[in-house]
Amino acid sequence: MTQAALSPASRDADLDAALTLARAEVRDLQRTVTVLREALESAHADARAAVARAEAASAAEIAQLKATATALRDELEARRLEREAALQKAHADAAQEMAQLKATAAALREELEQSAAQSRLAVTRAHTAGQGEITQLRNTAASLRDALERAAAEKETAVQRAVLELSAENAQLRDTVQALRDQLEAAGGRAKP
Repeated sequence: MTQAALSPASRDADLDAALTLARAEVRDLQRTVTVLREALESAHADARAAVARAEAASAAEIAQLKATATALRDELEARRLEREAALQKAHADAAQEMAQLKATAAALREELEQSAAQSRLAVTRAHTAGQGEITQLRNTAASLRDALERAAAEKETAVQRAVLELSAENAQLRDTVQALRDQLEAAGGRAKP
């Protein structure tokens, strides 16, 4: 059938039916738009909440890393002070021992001089007996000098070894602190959005 063949009432009915369908479709589209808008707003709210949670977690981690860095810095300072105190004590002990060794050497020298005087006196009394005693005292003095020199050399070696060990430990602590700083910086770089 052609449109000319349709009656005006039939055309109006078709137009009403089409209009009703169009209105129903518009209502469906409006509902869909409303549902989509609500879903979009919900997604935005979820995203904002996720960002807020991530920022809070990041801030907490940064605070914890700062506290850790402060604690490490404090511990490093305490160890540095301990090392300095130990080094000063080692120097004081070495100086005290050197003073004792010098005093001992002076006493030995004095004793040696007294022995030499006694030896000379003994030589005048009995040349043969005195000669043997002088030789023995000279050997004793040489042994004591050698022992004194060896003790001084061993002490100096021990002090140098202690200083080297402290220097190595200090370098190792510096490397550890630098590694922790690098980790902290790397962690800080990852935490930034």
